[in-house]
Amino acid sequence: MSKKIFDPNIVAFTCNWCSYGGADLAGISRIQYPTSAKVIRLMCSGRVDPVMVLEAFKNGADGVIVSGCHIGDCHYSTGNYRTQVRFQALQTALESIGMDPQRLRLLWASASEGQQWAEAITEMTEQIKKLGPSPISGRGKK
Repeated sequence: MSKKIFDPNIVAFTCNWCSYGGADLAGISRIQYPTSAKVIRLMCSGRVDPVMVLEAFKNGADGVIVSGCHIGDCHYSTGNYRTQVRFQALQTALESIGMDPQRLRLLWASASEGQQWAEAITEMTEQIKKLGPSPISGRGKK
């Protein structure tokens, strides 16, 4: 009987103007990082509704990254401030339903930070491997 290796499913919500560019730069620069992240491109990280994050977990995500422009560099002026407030509320919500808040990560990355993007995905993948499958995804059940 072979033991199946757990391969985390990570959803990454990225801003069109900065963090998506960073993810793209990592790819075109051939920077090696795990393929565990599924990128969802939005115009601004401030458009990530908390319900979207909860739905990602409900539909099988073991971890979620919300990524946007650095504070003060938002294309829409205040979108990333909204992201920061929502992120803190989401972490509290996750704790209240018994999920480890480490399954949710906030990453500020510009379009020129492909290496930072790759490192964040690698770190998140390793962290989620240690935590195991999400308790609400149903993947950890036999």
